[in-house]
Amino acid sequence: MVIKLKQELMLNSFKTIDGRGASVHIAGGPCITIQYVTNVIVHGLNIHDCKQGGNAYVRDSPDHYGWRTLSDGDGVSIFGGSHVWVDHCSLSNCRDGLIDAIHGSTAITISNNYFTHHNKVMLLGHSDSYTQDKNMQVTIAFNHFGEGLVQRMPRCRHGYFHVVNNDYTHWEMYAIGGSASPTINSQGNRFLAPDRADNKEVTKHEDAPQSKWKNWNWRSEGDLLLNGAFFTRSGAGSSSNYAKASSLSARPSSLVGSITVGAGSLGCKKGRRC
Repeated sequence: MVIKLKQELMLNSFKTIDGRGASVHIAGGPCITIQYVTNVIVHGLNIHDCKQGGNAYVRDSPDHYGWRTLSDGDGVSIFGGSHVWVDHCSLSNCRDGLIDAIHGSTAITISNNYFTHHNKVMLLGHSDSYTQDKNMQVTIAFNHFGEGLVQRMPRCRHGYFHVVNNDYTHWEMYAIGGSASPTINSQGNRFLAPDRADNKEVTKHEDAPQSKWKNWNWRSEGDLLLNGAFFTRSGAGSSSNYAKASSLSARPSSLVGSITVGAGSLGCKKGRRC
């Protein structure tokens, strides 16, 4: 089943999209927007080839519609949303980001997804000057970052980010980056660096000289670094500095292959357990 939306699908609070039991593709048009709502689950979808929408009236609830300006063309756009869970989706090849969370969004979990064939994969934080994102908390767990990816897995600003038990098997520029002093807690991930010698570094401290980024709290704990991959740590190493970026206990990085083997949309059948 391929759903080509004419405009963004605007989700309301306390809503779940669950694609289990069917092969559901949202593709070829605008995709999913989670704006100023809470308690949303997006599960089991194939989201790809998303385009811009907008400059049109769009319904955002059963009893309201309004004018939407031009969208970015994200796979999943989270704008001022909270308590959002994106789980077991396969995402690729969208116009802008695959998953972007900005403008004060928080309490977000991105888990068990399979990301492929995209440049700027995931933006978390609107801009260096948008300080409302200082309260952002995001967990990125059990995902597979696969073939054809370039950068931003994720790219973070201001907030607190727990990157745990993910499998990074491809990047062209870097895997994890950020600016504006985000706290990044990388635990139990597997990083397989590309063969090119200039792109072995997992991290990228952006838009600041070393005299500033050396104080940003970025740590690597229990990560498996392969093919010359290296993680540039900065800031404090004590656990108390990472309390807001610690959402679950990391499992050993040696288990990441088995943890992420089922990442992406599930091939469930009606009447059978997933």
